Amino acid sequence: MSVATKASYLSSTTCPTRTVVVLGGSYGGSRAAQVLAEGLPQGWRVVLIDRNSALLLSNCEEDSFFILDFYNFSRYAVLPGHEHKAFIPYKNFPSCSLSDISSCSSHVRVQATIISIDSHRITLSPNLPGSQQSHLDLDFDYAIYALGSHLPQPIDLWNHQKGVKSSLELPTISMYGGTKSEGISSLQGRQKSIEAAKSVLVVGGGALGIQFASDIAAVYPQKHVTLLHSRRRLLPKFDDAMHEETLQGLQELNVQVILGERLDFESLQHKSAMPGSSEPRVVRTLFGREISADLLASFSRLTRDRLLCTGQTPNTGLLRNMDPRTVSPDTGLAHVLRTMQLCVPPPPIEPLEFQTDDILQWLMNLTFDTEEGIELPELLASSLSIAHADIPSGSPVSSTGTLIEPYPSQKTLYPNIFVVGDAADAFDAIKAGHTSYYQAEVAARNILRLISRDEKVGITDGGNLDSELEEYAPGPPAIKVTLGMTKSVYEVDGVVDTKNDGVEDLGVAVMWAACGMRDVSEEEMFA
Repeated sequence: MSVATKASYLSSTTCPTRTVVVLGGSYGGSRAAQVLAEGLPQGWRVVLIDRNSALLLSNCEEDSFFILDFYNFSRYAVLPGHEHKAFIPYKNFPSCSLSDISSCSSHVRVQATIISIDSHRITLSPNLPGSQQSHLDLDFDYAIYALGSHLPQPIDLWNHQKGVKSSLELPTISMYGGTKSEGISSLQGRQKSIEAAKSVLVVGGGALGIQFASDIAAVYPQKHVTLLHSRRRLLPKFDDAMHEETLQGLQELNVQVILGERLDFESLQHKSAMPGSSEPRVVRTLFGREISADLLASFSRLTRDRLLCTGQTPNTGLLRNMDPRTVSPDTGLAHVLRTMQLCVPPPPIEPLEFQTDDILQWLMNLTFDTEEGIELPELLASSLSIAHADIPSGSPVSSTGTLIEPYPSQKTLYPNIFVVGDAADAFDAIKAGHTSYYQAEVAARNILRLISRDEKVGITDGGNLDSELEEYAPGPPAIKVTLGMTKSVYEVDGVVDTKNDGVEDLGVAVMWAACGMRDVSEEEMFA
């Protein structure tokens, strides 16, 4: 019995149909669910699971020509009047209650919190506080894990960043339980905190930190805004010109930019002003530089030993609990094959070193045909080429004469679980909405291939899916970052340039249209 057939048997013992679960309903998850719903054969269903009642527009695919991202949450946490646009209702999938999910045979969406995942089962919990409904186990045949990453504290509605607290951080914001009304209230609370502050320190010079700092400076030009970044360059994964244009744009907005310095953790614990004082508080960098600020907006992860300028934190705790080997202890990202299947990486293989004495001994032990007339000195002169000739063609040799054994064709212990988006260690692909979107398409199409292969049925798109699984290859880095309300800088195919055609809500109607709500009015966006 194949893995997929076995998984189908497990699912069919408790559910009327076979099940593909999509965990997470943002860019990657929504796209995966759409591809699957359009291509699954009869007898299969998609169950889309997300703890939010609406798609959270943390970033926006603003321009179909550039296919790039703007970070809407950072804008809407600063600029009042647009926060309701960040929550797009799910229109493509009918809602189903947690208690009815096992008996529903059609494609459905469930609002619930995922408690755990195993190779063929997930455990769900209702979102509603005080709910009497118990946890529910749901068996599945295939899963796409699209839970992304935890947003930085200034725009994290769920408040994942626990532990370190500073007197400069955003005050307590209203509780968020996954509904649109709660999300709107949470963003409005952040807007009021920023409006009340005279000076703001933004820690972390990635795209989120840059846009947050520039938005504050543009909306409140009288405020003193400081951007602190631990590296010498902004946006280091991109062309040098991106750094130069971004730095210039920030300086035009009078943002003080400090590069190459880290925040001193200990200075966060000290209050430099008396309670009730209007004086700003002071923190320090590890170089001793003092920075005055009323409010700290950290787009980095604070830890006691260092400040990790990684911005968003991969949401891979469920996978780590299932099998710690599937998640990198260094990055927190899930290991995947190019098919986007979750995997346990093979242990590192030690290279084989060829020593001169070993080669000489090997040559001395050879028996040669005297009629060939081959002398030992000739063999010694060509020993390296002889040694290399014995190496299989698939085994590269380094410049130091080291034999590098190739990895065998990688298999996976979890062929039915796919990981896409910010949670995946996807071969240096940048973390962005459009990246997750394309990875989700690869994962969904591969699930359709596996189902077709194991069930020997046609696929509704014409049955022309190849039996070989599709492999994901990231495209060249591309990004677009706002620098205030109208200006932006972008890099596409190695070309860096600026634009000055921005709008306050970041052209959010484009994403509403992509989610099935075309020509939506301002009033309809409140729904």
